[in-house]
Amino acid sequence: MARWKRKEIEKAFDKFQAAALKGAQTSDWSDWSNCFTEDATYFEHNYGRYWGRQRIHDWITDTMNQWPASSMTAFPVRWYSIDVEKGWVFAEVMNRMEDLGDGKIYEEPNITILHYAGNGLFKYEEDAYNPHNMGVMIGQWLAAREALEKTADKASGD
Repeated sequence: MARWKRKEIEKAFDKFQAAALKGAQTSDWSDWSNCFTEDATYFEHNYGRYWGRQRIHDWITDTMNQWPASSMTAFPVRWYSIDVEKGWVFAEVMNRMEDLGDGKIYEEPNITILHYAGNGLFKYEEDAYNPHNMGVMIGQWLAAREALEKTADKASGD
């Protein structure tokens, strides 16, 4: 028998997604880090492991407020699955860059695993992605951004 109902886990995951969007839009990651228990563990394959809500908050704030990560403005979820027996959420989360207005979406996926702890909180998150592919996507975004800026400068006579 499952410890939690699917609706409870989904509600927590919805709150988590909304908090990630708010963090990306405002650079304030407090709501996102408050989706975790005080003793949570966050494992980001390229940055390491972080223990405790406050340490997770400090890390995400520092990391996501540095450029070009600060230009990731949304983290839409393409798909997710909930293992109700374990209380785990598995999701493909897109790391989407700021819209340049060129008709393209610059984004790269990561796989997120969350372990639910009850009371609307998660006790564990693990994010895995291909750093090469992420770098290529960011490079393409930077090149497009630079090209658009040059076009705008020429149009304005600079």
